Amino acid sequence: MKWKNPLISGTVILTLTGLLSRFIGFFYRIFLSNVFGAEGMGIYQLISPVLALSFALTVSGIQTAISKYVASETSTQDYRRSFRTLWAGFLIAMTLSVLCALSVYLWADQIAVTFLMEARTAPLLRIIALSIPMATVHSCINGYFYGIRKTALPAISQLAEQICRVGSVYLIYDICQKHQMEPTISFAVVGLVIGESASMIVSVLAILSRAHKLFPKRNYFSCPDTANPAIHRKHLVSLYRHIMGQLLQLAVPLSANRLIINMLQSIEAVYIPNRLMAYGLSNADALGVYGVLTGMSLPLILFPSALTNSISVLLLPIVSEADASGNHRAVKHAIMTSIRYCLLLGFGCTAVFLLLGRTAGRLLFHSELAGSFILTLSFICPFLYIASTLGSILNGLGKTTQTFCYSVVSLLFRLLFVFFAIPIYGIKGYLWGMLASQLLQTLLCTVSALHISRKTCDSLTNIL
Repeated sequence: MKWKNPLISGTVILTLTGLLSRFIGFFYRIFLSNVFGAEGMGIYQLISPVLALSFALTVSGIQTAISKYVASETSTQDYRRSFRTLWAGFLIAMTLSVLCALSVYLWADQIAVTFLMEARTAPLLRIIALSIPMATVHSCINGYFYGIRKTALPAISQLAEQICRVGSVYLIYDICQKHQMEPTISFAVVGLVIGESASMIVSVLAILSRAHKLFPKRNYFSCPDTANPAIHRKHLVSLYRHIMGQLLQLAVPLSANRLIINMLQSIEAVYIPNRLMAYGLSNADALGVYGVLTGMSLPLILFPSALTNSISVLLLPIVSEADASGNHRAVKHAIMTSIRYCLLLGFGCTAVFLLLGRTAGRLLFHSELAGSFILTLSFICPFLYIASTLGSILNGLGKTTQTFCYSVVSLLFRLLFVFFAIPIYGIKGYLWGMLASQLLQTLLCTVSALHISRKTCDSLTNIL
């Protein structure tokens, strides 16, 4: 009976796949760091803000909106309505993604010099522009499957993306070696596009298979009601406009919030090398330190978050449904259980990284600096896991404004360390800022969640 619980079974599927995907990606980053070096990794990591902003602008809010509305509709077994929701969301997100991809491709030079402050990222931006529409397709479809609590497809598409990305880069590198060609970091970006295309293909095949199973010999997306076969085009257009309006009502605030947060994160990412140069490092050394931090140390610290990320994705529709049905006991249980187990996981990971962090940096990345970063960042684990899980619960309860404000406050607090601590203390100033800002966000989320669940300080004491 416990296995049939969608939270448990879904979490297990997403966690196992996430761990396998991160395991592959972890050794892939080791390969990239050995082939392209710390500076190459720094350049590669600099394009991440553009990808994050593109996702926030095009599909992040739509994916959540699709998941939420599909979750409420499948409880009534209205599968046609769910497919209409998916199709309406897809039309909105795809229009935005095509415009975004064209903008990135055409203005790659300006974005590289003005925004990223690194001209060598321009050719990489033109390549990743091709991946933006592909990411939109599988994100919308994944939102649908998250909503109906069938996590196998998102898990498989994630795994297909990772395998194809890594496999294609290894293949390109092997061809270069045989022909005595010098590999460039552009090959890693080409692999990213190939991975996104594989994930898109898997997602499209899965949704077409489900549509054919539910509606054989019928139009998959308009899905006219059998009770009223005389529905004409005008009524159908009106219906889709209504659905799009519902989706946009939820998606626009979410996308705006995500866009602001990603913009702040992008400023942070772009200015870390710049502030390191103010500290006294050369451009190459600053990019090298940035590459070690973001391309080597942080992925290892974030490796266990595959579990909490899986729980967070599934908690949103489940808590939302429980809150809508007035099941406050289930909401309270989700909050208290999340805090307990995130603390256990976080403290366990902190202990492991404290004991083995320096050795891991030396053996895996051949970098003493990476090991030093891992030791410092190990203390962030409990706070990182609690904040992500409670944030998802608060979003499911409709407290999106609160979680947005908490994230913004945390990021602004961290930016103070970027601009004022790094020029004085170097990269250590940023690491202190990460720890302090994550602690602040965790405290804000915890206090808010305990207030909603009407739990007292005695309950928090029992948890600790």
